[in-house]
Amino acid sequence: MLYRLVTFIFLFLVCSTYAQSDREISDNIADCDGATNILNPGTYKLQFTGKGGKHSELVNYPSLASVPEDNSLWCSFVAPFNGRLSLNASLLKGKSKMIIFTNESSDLCGDVFKGIAEIKRMILEPTASEIGLSLSVDKNFFYPMELVKGQNVMILFLYENSEKANMDLTVKYEPIITDPELESAESKIIDQRDDEFSPSLNIMIRDVETGKPIIADIVLNGLKSISAFYNGSDFFFNVPKSGKITIRIDAQGYFFADREEPVTANTQHELVIWLEPIGEGKSVQLDEIEFMPGTSDFLPSSEPKLRRLKDFMALNSGIRVEIQGHVQEKGENSHAGQKVSEARAKRVMNYLIDNGIDKSRMEAKGYGNTMPIYKDPKFAYEEQANRRVEIKIL
Repeated sequence: MLYRLVTFIFLFLVCSTYAQSDREISDNIADCDGATNILNPGTYKLQFTGKGGKHSELVNYPSLASVPEDNSLWCSFVAPFNGRLSLNASLLKGKSKMIIFTNESSDLCGDVFKGIAEIKRMILEPTASEIGLSLSVDKNFFYPMELVKGQNVMILFLYENSEKANMDLTVKYEPIITDPELESAESKIIDQRDDEFSPSLNIMIRDVETGKPIIADIVLNGLKSISAFYNGSDFFFNVPKSGKITIRIDAQGYFFADREEPVTANTQHELVIWLEPIGEGKSVQLDEIEFMPGTSDFLPSSEPKLRRLKDFMALNSGIRVEIQGHVQEKGENSHAGQKVSEARAKRVMNYLIDNGIDKSRMEAKGYGNTMPIYKDPKFAYEEQANRRVEIKIL
């Protein structure tokens, strides 16, 4: 009898451990895996979803197991250089708890889910509507966090009731010591060349309306020698190997932009990336959101762009948008084409709603083939440009 009891307890513990580690990834901003990415310092308008996420991330922390996760909001920040992180989270009414996690593991959310990520800061009994990290310490503010380049922190906010409350989050990040890769946090020119007289890859970020330089965050991937996070407006790199690079660009007050470009070793390349400022009536085309032919089912390749759109909406909670669906169809706008375009726009909106974006901030409309970019397309890329999703600021 004792042997059976011991065996049962052992199997229970093994199964429990397995269940805790086998989590389903969620893109909801109320879950750690769906955390809104704070890509650069600044002030952002965030909004609680009014409910918890798909997972209970605190259940494996004995000291936090009783903390309710009924209205949660997760944010992620990756240190661009060695520096000091300060925060100010401000609500018009009510109070919010705050817990900050960090770890050396590459899967920080997995560690949070298992209950092994380190808790670096915790405010569970706020007395005011403002909380954060500051050199002026009291019950609502703890000391800032010193981070090393590339270190990731996850910030959990828990609102005290089920309202879809708005929160202003100000993020400050200041260098502690001079990073040789960055002349200062406000540098415009980032020169990573070993030999300035050799052919190079030059990337310039510009305002599409004024032509002026824009200080932006860019993430490069694809070539090991230059893959990293950078901040500036003009970038110079030596490229010793040929390949393809992906570029992700974010700047406050502008639509995000993503590019994929082939580069050839030891060849001069000049790339100008134009950013569109956010404003009423402005729109952006989301080329990589694609569907199965004749349906509103996303292709798997659409997932990265959908997550980028979700982050954009979460970081700019003060805007309302119209999600537009467009199809490629010859002749007059057909009933079937109109319905497909409407279904696709609604599918994008439902994805955002499912992942924590307030429905009242969005409208979904289908335009069939009434607004083509190319009225008489002759090439496949022209047809693809007509078959698109656009986001328009209202």
